[in-house]
Amino acid sequence: MRAHGEKMSYDEFLAELGKAGLTVREFAALLGMRANSVSNYSKPGEVSSHLGIIAALLAELRLNDIPYERAFDRVNVSKKKSRGSAAAGKFGGDPQAQLELRP
Repeated sequence: MRAHGEKMSYDEFLAELGKAGLTVREFAALLGMRANSVSNYSKPGEVSSHLGIIAALLAELRLNDIPYERAFDRVNVSKKKSRGSAAAGKFGGDPQAQLELRP
Protein backbone atom coordinates (compact mmCIF):
# COMPACT_ATOMS: atom_id res chain seq x y z
CA MET A 1 0.00 0.00 0.00
CA ARG A 2 1.15 3.49 -0.85
CA ALA A 3 1.76 6.13 1.82
CA HIS A 4 -0.72 9.01 1.95
CA GLY A 5 0.22 11.69 -0.57
CA GLU A 6 2.40 9.35 -2.64
CA LYS A 7 1.51 9.32 -6.34
CA MET A 8 0.33 6.20 -8.12
CA SER A 9 2.95 4.59 -10.34
CA TYR A 10 2.17 4.34 -14.04
CA ASP A 11 2.25 0.53 -13.77
CA GLU A 12 -0.29 0.62 -10.91
CA PHE A 13 -2.40 2.98 -13.01
CA LEU A 14 -2.36 0.54 -15.94
CA ALA A 15 -3.32 -2.30 -13.57
CA GLU A 16 -6.31 -0.27 -12.34
CA LEU A 17 -7.35 0.44 -15.92
CA GLY A 18 -7.12 -3.29 -16.62
CA LYS A 19 -9.39 -4.04 -13.66
CA ALA A 20 -11.80 -1.43 -15.03
CA GLY A 21 -11.69 -3.12 -18.44
CA LEU A 22 -10.34 0.01 -20.11
CA THR A 23 -7.41 0.83 -22.34
CA VAL A 24 -5.51 4.10 -22.00
CA ARG A 25 -7.28 5.31 -25.17
CA GLU A 26 -10.75 4.48 -23.77
CA PHE A 27 -9.92 6.06 -20.40
CA ALA A 28 -8.69 9.23 -22.10
CA ALA A 29 -11.84 9.41 -24.25
CA LEU A 30 -14.05 9.13 -21.14
CA LEU A 31 -12.29 12.17 -19.67
CA GLY A 32 -12.17 14.16 -22.91
CA MET A 33 -8.38 13.87 -23.04
CA ARG A 34 -5.98 12.77 -25.73
CA ALA A 35 -4.53 9.31 -25.22
CA ASN A 36 -1.02 10.79 -25.62
CA SER A 37 -1.66 13.13 -22.69
CA VAL A 38 -2.37 10.12 -20.49
CA SER A 39 0.42 7.90 -21.83
CA ASN A 40 2.93 10.75 -21.35
CA TYR A 41 2.83 9.88 -17.64
CA SER A 42 4.73 6.66 -18.45
CA LYS A 43 8.02 8.57 -18.84
CA PRO A 44 8.14 10.04 -15.31
CA GLY A 45 6.64 6.76 -14.06
CA GLU A 46 3.75 8.15 -12.01
CA VAL A 47 0.35 9.65 -12.71
CA SER A 48 -1.41 12.63 -11.19
CA SER A 49 -3.53 11.84 -8.17
CA HIS A 50 -6.65 12.90 -10.09
CA LEU A 51 -6.15 10.34 -12.83
CA GLY A 52 -5.12 7.71 -10.31
CA ILE A 53 -8.24 8.06 -8.20
CA ILE A 54 -10.50 8.05 -11.26
CA ALA A 55 -8.86 4.84 -12.51
CA ALA A 56 -9.14 3.23 -9.06
CA LEU A 57 -12.80 4.21 -8.74
CA LEU A 58 -13.62 2.88 -12.20
CA ALA A 59 -11.89 -0.39 -11.31
CA GLU A 60 -13.82 -0.63 -8.04
CA LEU A 61 -17.11 -0.01 -9.82
CA ARG A 62 -16.39 -2.73 -12.38
CA LEU A 63 -15.25 -5.23 -9.75
CA ASN A 64 -18.60 -4.68 -7.99
CA ASP A 65 -20.63 -4.90 -11.23
CA ILE A 66 -21.70 -1.26 -11.03
CA PRO A 67 -21.89 0.41 -14.45
CA TYR A 68 -20.03 3.72 -14.64
CA GLU A 69 -21.68 4.94 -17.85
CA ARG A 70 -24.69 6.55 -16.11
CA ALA A 71 -22.39 8.69 -13.97
CA PHE A 72 -20.46 9.87 -17.02
CA ASP A 73 -23.74 10.57 -18.83
CA ARG A 74 -24.67 13.01 -16.03
CA VAL A 75 -21.50 15.03 -16.59
CA ASN A 76 -20.92 16.93 -19.80
CA VAL A 77 -17.31 16.00 -20.48
CA SER A 78 -15.90 18.28 -23.14
CA LYS A 79 -12.73 17.59 -25.04
CA LYS A 80 -9.69 19.32 -23.51
CA LYS A 81 -8.14 22.12 -25.58
CA SER A 82 -4.76 21.23 -27.00
CA ARG A 83 -2.00 23.24 -25.35
CA GLY A 84 0.95 22.52 -27.60
CA SER A 85 -0.38 22.99 -31.12
CA ALA A 86 1.58 25.98 -32.29
CA ALA A 87 1.30 27.38 -35.80
CA ALA A 88 2.53 30.53 -37.45
CA GLY A 89 1.18 33.48 -35.47
CA LYS A 90 0.00 31.23 -32.65
CA PHE A 91 1.47 29.92 -29.45
CA GLY A 92 -0.08 26.82 -27.94
CA GLY A 93 -3.04 27.15 -30.30
CA ASP A 94 -3.94 30.68 -29.16
CA PRO A 95 -3.65 33.67 -31.52
CA GLN A 96 -0.91 36.10 -30.64
CA ALA A 97 -1.18 39.83 -30.78
CA GLN A 98 1.43 41.73 -32.74
CA LEU A 99 3.87 43.51 -30.43
CA GLU A 100 4.89 47.03 -31.41
CA LEU A 101 8.59 47.33 -30.58
CA ARG A 102 10.37 50.61 -31.07
CA PRO A 103 14.09 50.72 -31.92
